Amino acid sequence: MHPISSRRAEAGKASGTPTRHSGRARRLYTVGNPRKSTTLTVMTALFTLYCLLPLVWLVINATKSQADFVSSFGLAPGREFALWDNIVEVFGYQDGIFSRWLLNTVLYVVVGATVSTFLAALGGYALAKLDFTGKRVFLFVVLGSISVPGIALAIPQFLLFAQLGMTNTPWAILLPSFINPFGLYLMWVFTAEAVPTGLLEAAKIDGAGEFRTFLQIALPLLAPAGVTVLLFSFVSIWNNYFLPLIMLKDPAWYPLTVGISQWNKLGSTAGNGALIQNLVITSSLLTIIPMVVAFLGLQRYWRSGLSLGAVKG
Repeated sequence: MHPISSRRAEAGKASGTPTRHSGRARRLYTVGNPRKSTTLTVMTALFTLYCLLPLVWLVINATKSQADFVSSFGLAPGREFALWDNIVEVFGYQDGIFSRWLLNTVLYVVVGATVSTFLAALGGYALAKLDFTGKRVFLFVVLGSISVPGIALAIPQFLLFAQLGMTNTPWAILLPSFINPFGLYLMWVFTAEAVPTGLLEAAKIDGAGEFRTFLQIALPLLAPAGVTVLLFSFVSIWNNYFLPLIMLKDPAWYPLTVGISQWNKLGSTAGNGALIQNLVITSSLLTIIPMVVAFLGLQRYWRSGLSLGAVKG
């Protein structure tokens, strides 16, 4: 480096004045001018295509008639738009059993997700703000239970409910859905950061009991976290397949997942396979619509809840 330039750089460092080279370096690494990675862009586009391609295939084939479904290519549109006719056929097939499956699923989701979210909030509040004997042991049990997949507990749950005589009833689906260890963990983290301890102490000084303090003070502050846990529970119960499959024998209590699966098995054995496959595709499209609506409608609360848990105050 030239002696004059060297002296200028040293003077700039001593006085805190930015030099020409340091200003250029800052411009290269500013947030407003991020570096673009072609590889990352291509990988993101491929991943997006991978996620959207099955959905596009499902939407296109749900609009086809039975003849078009058999004769046309999967991603090619049919000669006629038969979506409404397919929906009418779905709700009318087998004396309208699809409507019963839909109501069963709504029952399992609404009751299960609501109760599990409330219990998770109650347990998370207790772990974060209360002191009791065995708190650390209970916390380790909760963290350990998160690593246990639900499918591993399905058979023990079936044997337990069989001894109690509760199989083939809605309680065999509802009671296991009330326990949500991952939701309890999330609510514990959210409560520790979002609910000020001083506010709880002020409520107790004013004469509020522990449960009233939770309902009137802590629970409103946990609304974003509650929506997050509610969405996770909603998706988990809505997509639950293996537990209802082994717990229920009466088709009148089937959820949508098990009912559509039984239609798919029927299509592989019955002579009217094209009709059944058409019904399965259309009913599958109808099944994912509530989840899409729930995520889009509650997206703002969900993102704020995740941000609340990610940022420590």
